[in-house]
Amino acid sequence: MDQAAADIKNAPLPTQRTLRLRQNLAFQLWRFIILNLRFAKIIAKGAK
Repeated sequence: MDQAAADIKNAPLPTQRTLRLRQNLAFQLWRFIILNLRFAKIIAKGAK
């Protein structure tokens, strides 16, 4: 077994909560909005 396969095999599995959040469209929308606001803040700060 090569090193990459061994690393993947030993990686932790996501919890049930994590899996639910990844599939929740409302949560994804919220994270998308927050991420875009962060980008806008960085761009606005750099544009000065």
